[in-house]
Amino acid sequence: MKIIASDYDGTLNHGGIDDKKRESIKKWREKGNKFGIVSGRVVDDLLKIYKKDELDLDFLLACNGAVILTTDGKILKEDHIDGDILKPFLDFLFSLGADWATIQSDRSYIIDENDNDRLPDEFTRKTLPNLKYFIQVSTILEDDEEAEEVTNAVREKFGDKLNPLQNGRCIDIVSSRINKAKGLYDYLELVGGKYEDMITVGDNINDTHMIKEFRSYAMANGVQSIKDIADYEIESVTELIEREI
Repeated sequence: MKIIASDYDGTLNHGGIDDKKRESIKKWREKGNKFGIVSGRVVDDLLKIYKKDELDLDFLLACNGAVILTTDGKILKEDHIDGDILKPFLDFLFSLGADWATIQSDRSYIIDENDNDRLPDEFTRKTLPNLKYFIQVSTILEDDEEAEEVTNAVREKFGDKLNPLQNGRCIDIVSSRINKAKGLYDYLELVGGKYEDMITVGDNINDTHMIKEFRSYAMANGVQSIKDIADYEIESVTELIEREI
């Protein structure tokens, strides 16, 4: 048995999800292998993607591996961060230029400081309820360079508790023990899989740990730092499956 763990944005969903990709994943699974998505997206987003794209999958890892769940939404494992740090951290994050964030906890909470754009179910930092824990905070900056500066600032101030993972303009902040590779090790432990079973594919900086750790493919459209450390380079996930079959 082999297991493919694919990033979603820019990787599995590079150029869209078409019937060719669906058929290649189906063929892969019919041969007794497993296929899943490991993404920085929060739980609700990832489940919506799974249903919208009509994919046959075996597992989902949300929040950069901090949440492992089945395709019907059952949570198998979550990595929590103590909620006491959340508001001080948000104050720091917003002081660096962020004005919007999504928090994954018992549900997704959206913080929007803009009074004109804020929807009825969104919060500000002042109206956000006290959360006992959180799993991930995500935000988007103006450009990649600003995102890199914010990532470095968060790592310097909160690196003992939090791990900021950059993905272009986006930053996902998870527990200091979490990255996509750690999430995949947790998944292997849950299903009784072996290290040598795992194959990873990604395109951006937040995929670095899993690309380094396991046998790996980088997308040709990906950032150079990922292509430099991957074992192989491909144009699409369909090509990966054809090679491995």
